Amino acid sequence: MPAAPAAALALTDADREALMRLTRASSVRAGLAKRARIVLLAGDGTANTRIAELVGVSRPTVLLWRDRFAKHGIDGLHDEARPGRPRHVSHERIIAATLKPPPKSLGVTHWSSRLLAARLGVGNATVARCWREYGVQPWRSETFKFSTDPELVAKVTDVIGLYLAPPDNAIVLCVDEKS
Repeated sequence: MPAAPAAALALTDADREALMRLTRASSVRAGLAKRARIVLLAGDGTANTRIAELVGVSRPTVLLWRDRFAKHGIDGLHDEARPGRPRHVSHERIIAATLKPPPKSLGVTHWSSRLLAARLGVGNATVARCWREYGVQPWRSETFKFSTDPELVAKVTDVIGLYLAPPDNAIVLCVDEKS
């Protein structure tokens, strides 16, 4: 004999509206939107087995999210901290170091993940992951960068001299080395 369907979850109008927003938002993680849809269907009185079919999850998953919502509300639908080794590298330290210019001895205008990782004693994947998480892109800086070329003054003087007093019957071509 099949088990009786679970009672509909009690949803307030505010909860229903917030859950609808989660299912429609393009910036919400797919897992969170799926959980919101599970709770909305449970609030409509849909059977757990049917919810599992509609959303594409197992019945125990439906029961888990119903229970989490009943205990914690919408906050219960967000991911909990995952098990594993705790982070021992401070992202604040990586970002702070990224925003400072590299030493002149390195001869570069901005940090690369490998250079900064070597400087801080961490893996370059850790630096790259931190930059992705915070949207930092040191190679795309909007500010002016000084050249590290020691012969820059002589080169600029030669180029300016060509523009100000070009030789007779000469053509001056300028080629930029960056794309």
